[in-house]
Amino acid sequence: METFDILKVAANVLNDKKAMQMVAVKIDDISDIADYFLICTATSNTHIRALADEVEEKLKEAGVEPNHIEGRASDWLLLDYGTVVVHIFGRQSREFYSLDHMWQDGEQVDLTQILTSAMED
Repeated sequence: METFDILKVAANVLNDKKAMQMVAVKIDDISDIADYFLICTATSNTHIRALADEVEEKLKEAGVEPNHIEGRASDWLLLDYGTVVVHIFGRQSREFYSLDHMWQDGEQVDLTQILTSAMED
């Protein structure tokens, strides 16, 4: 599966499961960590786990496994798919770590172009 397809699947899953304040940042020109960060906020630790589980399940169905998962019992869960890193935050952690600000030099991705589920309903 291509990098952008991974981003698209993950973004649509998060959107369908009511993730809030979702942003995607293209960072390949400024970092070797990944090509994209997908960042969102969840309403509770249960919501964080549900979002992560669903992203993991849908990408696994597409033949993509995470390289690493970090933070299963915290307010910030990270799913590392190599070229795409999904960050699912609780509200306080999102504000505290401020990844949006830290990676502001990256290119903001227009999610309206890749969120398909709302248009298909």
